[in-house]
Amino acid sequence: MADRVALIDYGAGNLHSVENALRAVGADVCVTADPALVADASRIVLPGVGAFGACHDGLARLRGMIEMLERRVLRDGIPFLGICVGMQLLGTRGLEHGETPGLAWIGGEVRELDTSGHVKVPHMGWNDVILADDASGLIRSGEAYFLHSYALDVADERDVAARTDHGGSVTAAVARDNILGVQFHPEKSQAYGLALLERFLQWKP
Repeated sequence: MADRVALIDYGAGNLHSVENALRAVGADVCVTADPALVADASRIVLPGVGAFGACHDGLARLRGMIEMLERRVLRDGIPFLGICVGMQLLGTRGLEHGETPGLAWIGGEVRELDTSGHVKVPHMGWNDVILADDASGLIRSGEAYFLHSYALDVADERDVAARTDHGGSVTAAVARDNILGVQFHPEKSQAYGLALLERFLQWKP
């Protein structure tokens, strides 16, 4: 099987910028809404920008896609990367404009950022990525570009790969087995983000 990255097209706003960033680091990218093409991919990237519910609904409208993602990621164990809302969808449920179920691959709830510390929401711009316990070795300390108003409150601290600070500790990355999710945008994080994508392409969990 060729080492092809399936970039899931379900109407997410950052699709083409993620595609360009992956191609910039040498990835063979297949932008697709077809589960059959995901079946033949060796890596999967799920982007995402916007409201949790709208992104979940967009993914669910692709007939057979969630089932194929579960087969390839949870059963077959191929490397998976979720970006921004693509990471949030890994949680159990989202609490943005009501309650929406997530994929439940990583336990936790997607909650609005705490503004009690008088920080601006959305959290937008460059911020430190502080390494927690990333067994995958993909996340490194540095600065990345964030743009979000909600974040994944992870149920099991062992799933937290990195944090950032925005009026308190915020999950910046999660990792478990062959699954990686980042709240920040690698495609907007210049050298830091491109280096992460390069490591993802070489990752053999």
